[in-house]
Formats: sequence, structure tokens, C-alpha cells
Amino acid sequence: MTDEAHLKTSEQRLWRLVAERARAGADVVAIDRRIWDLFGEPWAVMFTDLSGFSRQVEAFGILHFLQIIYEHKQLLEPCLARHDGILIKTEADSLLVIFRRTESALRCAVEMQAALEAANRGRPPETQVLLCVGIGYGEILRIGARDVYGQQVNAASKLGEDTAKATEILITRAARDNAAKLWDQVPWTCEPLELEVAGSAENFRLRYQRGQG
Repeated sequence: MTDEAHLKTSEQRLWRLVAERARAGADVVAIDRRIWDLFGEPWAVMFTDLSGFSRQVEAFGILHFLQIIYEHKQLLEPCLARHDGILIKTEADSLLVIFRRTESALRCAVEMQAALEAANRGRPPETQVLLCVGIGYGEILRIGARDVYGQQVNAASKLGEDTAKATEILITRAARDNAAKLWDQVPWTCEPLELEVAGSAENFRLRYQRGQG
């Protein structure tokens, strides 16, 4: 069976179970357990977004939009590869990526910020590529390399897309705790945020030295 055929079969199996769950009188607990047994896996989840992107598009037009998307993917994809990130999807100026190790996600995020900082040197402020990052960790439903679902996916998305400012890396409590061994190896610290998001009651700002990679 090809990878595409296997993915299609997996998706069909998931949605058959979801349809079964929706029927009157369904044993929801048993069906949920089957779904998590089939598709549940622990992953670190990264969601990225570009700061001020909508304003740039309005000011410089759609071709500028396409150029910035191309440039930022060219710069970031090598970082993802070096840290074994799996790019699940690209939506306009946002990337959804998963990592087996939270430490890898955090190191990758810092390297990506450093790569963009270097690329921005000498560019006018209005054309700089400024990245916002959110990272979570936990059990998620993974459907091949096509999509992921779960509370930590929602939290990473909220932190990366709606909360983080330019150059910020925001992480959930689950991600911070899962990367416990990392904090003795790097000069980074986690600053608590007075903020709850869907999927994570406690969240943190990663304090890292700009330019590190």
C-alpha cells in the first residue's frame, strides 16, 4: 500500500469512528478510547506566524505577499530539517510543525529567529520578516502528515498566531515541563505569562539571547 493510500485509509477509519460516535446511544467512552489508541501520539507542536503581515500586504500588494512567504519558507525549512521537524501544513504566512522532542522544537525556534534576524539586517523595517512562535506538547491525534488535532495544537496556534509579538517564542506549561532537561544546558529562562489560552492554563515567554542559533 502506498503512503497516500494508507493515509486515505486512516482518514476514512477516523471519520467512520467519529460517525459512529455521533449516533444516538453510542458508547462514547469506548469509541474515544479506540480513536486515541489508533491515532493518539505525544508530540511537540509548533505554530508560527508573521508579525504585521496583513499590514505589509495592504501596503505592498499581493506579489510582496507571495515573495515574503517564499523567502521565509526558504529560510526556515532548513532549520526544521536540522531539528527533525515535520511540516504538517502551510496556511498563508503560518506553519504548523511537529517534533518528537520538545527540546528540538525549542532549539529550532531559537535558530529560526536567529536566521530571520540575520536575513533582516540591511532591509528596510517595513520589509523585514518577523516571526511569532507558539509551542505546546502533549497527546494529539495525528493523521499521517496531513493534519493534527488536540488541546496542545489549539494552544500552540493561539500562542503563535494571536498572542506572540515579533521575535517572541511562547510555550505552554506542558512544553516547558517536558523540556525539563534542557534548562540546565542553555542560558534560556521561562517568564510566566498572565494568560490562559484554550488548551493551556499556564503559559510562558522564552527568554533567549537574540542572535543565538
